[in-house]
Amino acid sequence: MKQFIAFVKKEFHHIMRDNRTLLIILGMPVVEILLFGFAINMEVQDIRVAFYDPTPDDFTTGIAERIRQNSYFNYQGKMQSMEEMEESMRKGKLDLAVVFPQKFQESMVHSGKAAVQLLSNSSDPNRGSISVTYASAIIAGFQQEQADLIQIPFRIETENRMIYNPLMKSSYMFVPGIMGLVLMIICTIMTSVSIVREKERGTMEVLLASPLKQGTMIFAKTIPYMVISFIDFIIILLLSYFVLGVPVNGSLLLLFLVAILYITLTLSYGLTVSTLVDKQVNAVIFSATTAMIPVLMLSGMIFPIDNMPMVLQTLSAIVPARWFIEAVRKVMIQGLGITMIWKEMLILIGMILFLLGVTIAKTKKRLE
Repeated sequence: MKQFIAFVKKEFHHIMRDNRTLLIILGMPVVEILLFGFAINMEVQDIRVAFYDPTPDDFTTGIAERIRQNSYFNYQGKMQSMEEMEESMRKGKLDLAVVFPQKFQESMVHSGKAAVQLLSNSSDPNRGSISVTYASAIIAGFQQEQADLIQIPFRIETENRMIYNPLMKSSYMFVPGIMGLVLMIICTIMTSVSIVREKERGTMEVLLASPLKQGTMIFAKTIPYMVISFIDFIIILLLSYFVLGVPVNGSLLLLFLVAILYITLTLSYGLTVSTLVDKQVNAVIFSATTAMIPVLMLSGMIFPIDNMPMVLQTLSAIVPARWFIEAVRKVMIQGLGITMIWKEMLILIGMILFLLGVTIAKTKKRLE
């Protein structure tokens, strides 16, 4: 029994002495419960809505006011024409547009019915369908209130039009996210392991003693993995188009440019990881953990970023996959050009320069 207790004490002592194991055992549950607890929120909030009402009357004003006052909606203003409405929707400034026909109240009085058109941005099917559901429920509530007041039977119909994803396919939402997740994990692990493997085999000294500059050496080691990663991206894109039926409505060349930037960034992150660890196992674990969880939870791949607490929204800004996924959705699904994704591209370029700077700074000329 004493020997058994001695072994138990020894194992406890070993765990407490290993800071990395202790961090994983005690730190990971805390991080995961906080992320899952706050980030998993399937409610749709902050729905950007605008109205087109060519002939305002008591009915249209009443409906618009009730939607504006609802906490789920973020009023963006009144549009002066359908062209302005469609342009705002195309630029991604609106999630929902409420369109009233001319002489809405007059049509209601004469025929006993009138229609309201709801245009929703359904590149995110969940957000698009829920936005329409919320607005339809408010309109139905308004209709019931007015029917009780005026004692005249009438019906307000809603005509739903889903922009960018009329069939409401969930693949339109998940494919860009899967691209970001797969490339992040594969590229990061490949490059992080590459340099660590050289350290373990003792060949890193030969590389560091070569006449090549640090930056040139790092770039040379990255090229093969960049080619492989780009092939992976093309495979994912072909499967998405021909098997899952996800369209490429925008420029294919622009989509490739965004992919190259993101692949370069993920490879740069892998190189940065390789300068922080000394064993291949640690490189794989660290790369997979830091790449997978942020992409799944904070990139907008599954859970809307607008629903998260402000702390997590701020933290999501440093997740590269967030900007890649937004850019891919705008190009593939919405068919937008480079003028609509310049922000995402500049952020990706900035992250690349930062990571490469850190990697070069931490790469030493001699092994200690």
